[in-house]
Amino acid sequence: MRAPSLFRPRSINAMVVTGYAAIMLPLLIALIWALVQLDRLSTRSEVLILDGIEATQNSRLLQERLRIMERLARQYQVSEDSELLEFLRADAATVNAVRSELLAQTTLSAARRRVNDIGLKVDGLLVGLTEENANTNAALAIDTFASAITDARELETVLNEDIDGQLKDLRSDAEQTRTALFWQAGILGGISLLTMLFVTWRVSRPIRLLDKAISQLGEGQFSRAIAVKGPRDLEALGHQLEWLRQRLLELAQEKNRFLRHMSHELKTPLANIREGTELLLDGSVGQLDDAQEEVTDILRSNGIRLQRLIENLLNFSAWQNRNEVLAASEFPVRNLIESVLKVHALPIRTQEIRLLTSVDETTINADREMIRTVLDNLLSNALKFSPKGGALLVRGTRQADSFTLEVADQGPGIPMAERKKVFDAFFQGKQQPGGLVAGTGIGLSVVLESVQAHDGFVDISDEQQAVRTKRGDTVVFTGAHFKIVIPQQPLGGTQQQKVANG
Repeated sequence: MRAPSLFRPRSINAMVVTGYAAIMLPLLIALIWALVQLDRLSTRSEVLILDGIEATQNSRLLQERLRIMERLARQYQVSEDSELLEFLRADAATVNAVRSELLAQTTLSAARRRVNDIGLKVDGLLVGLTEENANTNAALAIDTFASAITDARELETVLNEDIDGQLKDLRSDAEQTRTALFWQAGILGGISLLTMLFVTWRVSRPIRLLDKAISQLGEGQFSRAIAVKGPRDLEALGHQLEWLRQRLLELAQEKNRFLRHMSHELKTPLANIREGTELLLDGSVGQLDDAQEEVTDILRSNGIRLQRLIENLLNFSAWQNRNEVLAASEFPVRNLIESVLKVHALPIRTQEIRLLTSVDETTINADREMIRTVLDNLLSNALKFSPKGGALLVRGTRQADSFTLEVADQGPGIPMAERKKVFDAFFQGKQQPGGLVAGTGIGLSVVLESVQAHDGFVDISDEQQAVRTKRGDTVVFTGAHFKIVIPQQPLGGTQQQKVANG
């Protein structure tokens, strides 16, 4: 038999409404009284803080200007430069303005006396420097003026002591108010606190379980069973999530099993095909004429492309199972990019693509094979959509704490409606070029997985790239423009850039 409805509510809404009704009334009374008291204290503290800040700033400004005046006076005594005297008069005007503000801010007799003494000494300094017998009077005026700085420091001490006294009074008043609030909160908030704790415990626990379960499903973790205890409607939701978890687990297992089996089944005959084409090109079974060699080159190129697609499928399956481990190392990125470009040399030559490269001569820390896969897939994608006789840009730039790789083409580009889906696995846009071997739709998904494994990000830029080549002409890339950023350790020195534009 089920527990009473008070301890096992039928819905979370019923529990929340009942709990709020019990909590709100006493807390509202306590809140209104506390707000009145806090408003009174905050007004007093605000006035005190502002007055204290202004007084401290003015006293310190006064000390600073007095020191500057003393230094200028001694310089004027030596050089008798009229420009220094003008500077002294300007500083004296500033000091008098600050004195006026301090006299308006304080009613303390000790503070006002020191402010007036400082004014007399400032006036005496100017008079002593401008009298006819300047050498004797100036020295006496400067020696007398030196005590003005001491007066300014004592003025700051007096003002601080006054502020401290007011703070003590405010602190005492705040302590009394806090004691009253404490007892009021204890009386009026006791029932509210108990009710709140009970409602929180009954609601937050199943909600946390649901949140954790949904996060696990979103991250593709389907191995842990979902069990939720609490209000009946939340328990029912937990049962639905458990059914969904089991279904997703079955689908993920079937998909990965299919990918693994098909990929491995395809690799064996493909390896034989590639080995045969290599033997033909090497002349192991006889010398080929030009036409035969061209056809064999096409076979080898498409064999490499098929192998790349199969490897993408295997990589995708491994990452879905979280078996892929990041093997980071230091390596020269320019050499890696050149080696990947050599693999694509035949389709580049066949399509008469003009290749423009600009790669910094530097090393990066990353998984070499993952970066190779990233560039290989981006180049394959760019070549697939590039028009015959078009141009292709590959640029690698090392910043202080990151490395940026860019690949741009002159194809039709990526429509805005497809940009959010282009990195989804098995997604293929509406604009698909013809070819002997169709893509799988996971190339860009593998790119995203690889870059995110390095804590980097991939961006599709809308900015058209205009590159000026060594020939003096300008090539504009109006198609897709992928930009990849991979975090790096900050540079320790200057990096040299080496550009090789085609």
